[in-house]
Amino acid sequence: MDTPQAISRTVLCVDDEPSILSAMKRLFRSSGHRILTAESGAAALALLETEPIDLIISDMRMPMMTGAELLSQVRTRWPEVTRLLLTGYADIDSTISAINEGQIHRYIAKPWKDSEILGTVAEAFERKALIAEKNRLEALSIRQNEELKALNATLEQKVDERTAELAQLNDRLKKNYFNSIKSFSNLIELRGGQLVGHSRKVADLARRTAKTLNLDDTQAHEVFIAALMHDIGKIGLSDTTLSKPVSKMTPEESARYRLHPIFGEQALMGLDDMQPVAALIRSHHERHDGRGFPDGLKEEAIPVGARILAVVDAYEDMQAGHLITECLSPHEARTMIGRGRGTQFDPAVIDAFLSLFAKPPPPPTHRPLKLRTDELKPGMVLAVDFLSAEGVLLLAADHVLTDELIARIKTFERRGGQPILLAIRQPQERP
Repeated sequence: MDTPQAISRTVLCVDDEPSILSAMKRLFRSSGHRILTAESGAAALALLETEPIDLIISDMRMPMMTGAELLSQVRTRWPEVTRLLLTGYADIDSTISAINEGQIHRYIAKPWKDSEILGTVAEAFERKALIAEKNRLEALSIRQNEELKALNATLEQKVDERTAELAQLNDRLKKNYFNSIKSFSNLIELRGGQLVGHSRKVADLARRTAKTLNLDDTQAHEVFIAALMHDIGKIGLSDTTLSKPVSKMTPEESARYRLHPIFGEQALMGLDDMQPVAALIRSHHERHDGRGFPDGLKEEAIPVGARILAVVDAYEDMQAGHLITECLSPHEARTMIGRGRGTQFDPAVIDAFLSLFAKPPPPPTHRPLKLRTDELKPGMVLAVDFLSAEGVLLLAADHVLTDELIARIKTFERRGGQPILLAIRQPQERP
């Protein structure tokens, strides 16, 4: 299968500012893609009538026709075109509208980072190629099944081979989908400060608490995904608000802050598979006694996954100084969490959570190998997330290394000027 990097794609950039369009053309100059530009939504639609476009990047704020309106029309008339939106943090309501109506692939906050746009476009083309390949293989499977009716002697063998190929591709799509979720959850952490690493810590403790409560695998996985993404609604908050403890916010800031669970739920409205997760995100600030937000739910009316998130999120926030000015120690935070038993928090969840700290965790059966980049080989699997020095998620755990990926890691190491050691799962280990 041709990789997205080997195919020349056509990218249409839409913005009413010529300087932005010039910056876009410079950014993609070395990508090998064909770049077209338009200074309005109408001009963009005219180009789409005459040119084969693979991907469109549109600014949100434009006269006559907004980016959300443009992408909604593109979705209706050219659904195969991948849609990206450039938006400011103040445009969260318009961004949600674009997600719902235009079903955009992703939105990128302004001012953007060049690496973020290039990476997003590359990921979009890779995903597009994978879906096209999946459709091709499915069509091929149907056609070959008809042919195999005359080849009964080899029917079982050929079906097994095709099934394995489709299963392998499906597994790859699922892994890429999960990696996309982890990368998306990392976007809010790029704002820095108390947010760095917060979602990953909450996700780990939430999954362990769910297992202690004997939730089934599906519920535990939903809790884990919701924990990774529970703060996405904060992307619309100002840096000033995010830098303040909740207790120090002005009434206006507090009112805006209390909307972030709703914004988080709305951001996932267009994704059918994410609706159970969206419900947990909406309710993760509800209280056992009914005094939480945004809906004032109480006790069993709160989804059990949201009750878990409420405890774990508060525990991590107390240590980061996000709730009050003082940063508590882990022991002090657990003490405070225990005092909320039966009022702020579900008693059963509190008991399960605190039991995680009753005894030290068992040592790992196998310690991952720490390898230099010159020791990496294709087929090796990452044991833990690979993070940059700033806490940005570069590669998720369980990622399988390829020759091309190893080359990119070495380039990253050379540019950073610091040696990299990657944790690699040993052959006898299981994910």
